[in-house]
Amino acid sequence: MPSLPATVQHRLRHLLLNALTFALCYLSANLLAQQQGIVRHAALPFEASIPFLQWMILPYLSSGIFFCLVFFMVKTQDELRVISQRLLLATVVAAILFVIYPLQFSWPRPAIQSAWCAYLYASLTLMDKPYNQLPSLHVCYCILFWQALHPHIRSRPGRIALAAWLTLTAISTVFTFQHHVLDLVGGVLLAFFCIIMITPKKSEPHVAFYYLVAACALLSTGVLAWHNPLALYLTGSLLLISLAYFRRDRNFLHKHDGRHPWWIWLLYAPYLLGYRLTWHAVVWRERHKPVVIKLTEQLWVGRRLSDREARLLPPDCSIIDLANELSETTALRTDAYRYFPLMDLLTPAPDTVREVLQHMRAEMDAGKIVYLHCAMGYSRCILLAKLYMSQGTLAR
Repeated sequence: MPSLPATVQHRLRHLLLNALTFALCYLSANLLAQQQGIVRHAALPFEASIPFLQWMILPYLSSGIFFCLVFFMVKTQDELRVISQRLLLATVVAAILFVIYPLQFSWPRPAIQSAWCAYLYASLTLMDKPYNQLPSLHVCYCILFWQALHPHIRSRPGRIALAAWLTLTAISTVFTFQHHVLDLVGGVLLAFFCIIMITPKKSEPHVAFYYLVAACALLSTGVLAWHNPLALYLTGSLLLISLAYFRRDRNFLHKHDGRHPWWIWLLYAPYLLGYRLTWHAVVWRERHKPVVIKLTEQLWVGRRLSDREARLLPPDCSIIDLANELSETTALRTDAYRYFPLMDLLTPAPDTVREVLQHMRAEMDAGKIVYLHCAMGYSRCILLAKLYMSQGTLAR
């Protein structure tokens, strides 16, 4: 199945996520190394003879332009996902290495003769200090840019020009006295690691990956850099969520009779509170829309209801709860309540789908109205309702 075209909203969302992650991780690691007064370096003896080429600040700074444009130059949602996730992975892995073993460029930059070059270097030093050395994110990014962009350039001269400029951008890190040679090698290795780990043609969101990235960002900044105990707790919680999504463990929240046990709240409070706040935001945003959607006389769908909204349902309504992340409304925890744990954003397993559809059919055959709901009413309940209705159409 071909990937859908990427929309402007998709592109902006991925760009913003990467920009925020880079700003948090890269700048925090740089500031920490500066505060610690790091002086060690990874320079090799022969590098003392490498000349300083002040004009190479131009290709060096062009990496930032590529960083923004690459999100708008790929075509499909899958291509956008791949470059976005590879850049995110590179950023957080590099940040962890920067914090664990910080380095400084080993000698000062010579005086700059050109006024416009001096201005560009001065602008660079406002945010990029001579730390964050090994691996070189500049080199890593250039390889990832090439992987994302070269399939869209059909002419041979165009590909050669792209390769030449990205190569010039990568080696400019040495001639602008921003990096040492070993930093470049580290950047190449990191790029190939990201390419191997993030592969194309994935049919659903890689939820486990994004929770892992968030955990790594907190690990590098809040835990390793600032030794914050709250950040340590958040990192551990996010890692557990990432593991649960990686294993597709739909019972990881141990919801029973519509509620989560206290120890689950201890482990997953950020996750559960985040969904609760999102639910309140959805309730407010859609306050002028119908709360319940009546697809048929017997099949109603929607989001998790409040106690007040629950009164809209018939007294003998059968409740099917698909919302793994939210406790069920107190008024709906009756004998007619049934819970099927489904993980948000993941396609449910066929056995689970079959189990839900069989229960829906049994309840409707008994003459009951079924209210099928997930957390926000956007995906899981709609998917199951469509599958039920399509089976009914096939049966006729």
